[in-house]
Amino acid sequence: MAKKVLIVEDYDDTREFMKILLESYGYKVIEAADGIEAIDRVREQRPDLILMDISLPLVDGLTATRAIRDFDQTAKVPIIAVTAFGKNYYNKAIEAGCNDLIDKPVDFDSLEPILKSYLSH
Repeated sequence: MAKKVLIVEDYDDTREFMKILLESYGYKVIEAADGIEAIDRVREQRPDLILMDISLPLVDGLTATRAIRDFDQTAKVPIIAVTAFGKNYYNKAIEAGCNDLIDKPVDFDSLEPILKSYLSH
C-alpha cells in the first residue's frame, strides 16, 4: 500500500508541482493550503509523513506542528519543515516538533532520498 504524504503549502503552483512529483515516486498525496487544513487532514487521513511549510496563512506551520504533536495517534509522524527562511529556522522547527528542515526552493533531486529515509522506519 502506498505511503501517504501530506503536503502543506499555501502556494497552489508549488503544492501542485510537489504533488505531481511525489505521485511519480509512488506516494499517495494529501494536500492542505494552511495550518488549519493541515491539522484537519492529519486527523482525518493520518498521513505517514508531513511536508510542512512554515509560513502559512491562518495558522503557521510551527503552530500546526505543535498541535499535530499533541494528538496521540500522530505524535510520531515525521514532519519535515519546508521554508525559504533558511537554516536559521532549523532550531525553531526542531523545538516545535519537526524532525528535519529543507530549504526552498526545494532540491527535488534530494527530496526522494529524504522521504525514503523517514518512511522506511
